[in-house]
Amino acid sequence: MTTELINILHGHLGVDEAKIEKIKALNGNNPQSALQAIKSQGLLDELTLLQASSTLLGLGVLQKILPGMIDPTLAAPFAVTYLKQKKAIPLRDGEKAILIAINDPFDYETIDTITKTLAMGFLETVLCSEAEIAKALNEAFEEGPHTAEQILKDIDEEESVKIYAEIAETTDLLEDTSEAPVIQFVNLMLSKAAKNRASDIHIEPYQQDLRVRFRIDGLLYNTFSPPKRLHPSVVSRIKVMSGLNIAEKRVPQDGRIEIKVGDRNIDIRVSTLPTVYGERVVLRLLDKSSRMLELHELGIPDAHLSEIRKLINLSHGIVLVTGPTGSGKTTTLYAALSEINTQDKNIITIEDPVEYQIDGIGQVPVNRKVGLSFANGLRTIVRQDPDIILVGEVRDLETAEIAIQAALTGHLVFSTLHTNDAASAITRLIDMGIEPFLITSSVLAIIAQRLVRTICPSCKRPAEVSSACMKDLCVTEEDLKEATLFTGEGCDKCMQTGFYGRTGIYEIMKISESIKKKIISTSDANAIKEAAVIEGMRTLREDGSDKIMKGITTPEEILRVTQV
Repeated sequence: MTTELINILHGHLGVDEAKIEKIKALNGNNPQSALQAIKSQGLLDELTLLQASSTLLGLGVLQKILPGMIDPTLAAPFAVTYLKQKKAIPLRDGEKAILIAINDPFDYETIDTITKTLAMGFLETVLCSEAEIAKALNEAFEEGPHTAEQILKDIDEEESVKIYAEIAETTDLLEDTSEAPVIQFVNLMLSKAAKNRASDIHIEPYQQDLRVRFRIDGLLYNTFSPPKRLHPSVVSRIKVMSGLNIAEKRVPQDGRIEIKVGDRNIDIRVSTLPTVYGERVVLRLLDKSSRMLELHELGIPDAHLSEIRKLINLSHGIVLVTGPTGSGKTTTLYAALSEINTQDKNIITIEDPVEYQIDGIGQVPVNRKVGLSFANGLRTIVRQDPDIILVGEVRDLETAEIAIQAALTGHLVFSTLHTNDAASAITRLIDMGIEPFLITSSVLAIIAQRLVRTICPSCKRPAEVSSACMKDLCVTEEDLKEATLFTGEGCDKCMQTGFYGRTGIYEIMKISESIKKKIISTSDANAIKEAAVIEGMRTLREDGSDKIMKGITTPEEILRVTQV
């Protein structure tokens, strides 16, 4: 091990004696082999190794690559696979200066190749971590030289009717070098949707045009408007990727695609629907790389959170979560399951489809083609000695009856319903054919929820709000004196919308003794809700108003997603 490197590590960087002794024992005849040996053994963290190389070679260390330094045109002459393999990227430092950020300071060949290719004279080299370089490469190639307009210009009349071959394995879209413009356009569309946090992509053919819209934070935004003649080719490409029948255009089809965009694995559910102007396609994106949220991160008020934690730790009964499609019901239930998922519990779910995979939980996907429905699956699950059961949705009388029987025989059951508020879930169950006395005997609580957009932190500013608007939300002048309301002006981060991300608003109706009596006497949702409010239930609007006063969202957003 070289004396110079030992002096730098011990004298300049303060590496302790114990580690120095281990480093001395490694084989390394020169600084390059010595640093590689230290890295392979994991004796020092990456930043310390970069600082050692910096002192040794007189190079700077770039700890963070700022967005303004990433210039797609500098990266364009190189294949993304090459730069990822070499862990290097050319960056812009100010208006004129160009840097080469690299992880291996001794990779002179790559430094020379980048310098010669860019032909901009001498370029300063700086050291940077692998993670920062990878993130910058993903950003550079997502923005890439192939814009939608350029790709669409490359597609002529003849080419637009061709059907392109399938790429068999799941490849990183940023590394896909296919030259076919339709493939490039579909890749660009998927990677842009992933980057912009879109939950859905809508490809909609009309009489004269073709529209591509992204659903971001619950609302649809126009994104691309390709020529109508491209519609068959784009749909065929998506069908090929998802394993659907490209020749069948008369019936709806469902498929699935797994893609990579940079370091993110994304699962896409594909649904096609024949319309008078051609097949309409909707793609639902699920980022499998994202971390599952915990209960305390969902926006549940502290008082509600303690109630929910008590409910999910009970031994038997039914907890229902209600709300429209896309209101975050599954996320809430998964967060609850994750919290109570311990070795002493047998948890089994039946879902359509399984959206997140959780270690330690048996998850069963509904498969109607072979006769595995919610009811059939639930009937079998009960014989699997479960402690906790999650039923994706109570859709019919049979499923509801089995879920209630499971709850009455000592199981804790979670499920969802599509209703507007908590009280309406009672009416819905009675309408299905469930006897009121069975509901009062089995249902513990009903949680209603909505997702509201949160104000973008980058362009957040105080706002004036009309008194009429606040009156609708039951907010008084006294309340307003003690709070500052905010709005978002709109910036590049939030796509000029003023909102970035979403949080939940909740109402929890516990089935108390007085509520049980009300359910037995009437199925009127309004009467049940009135009784619950008298007992202290906070409604969706009241929870929304609280989030307005805390500067989390806006009055208009709460009024948009709630009704009186």
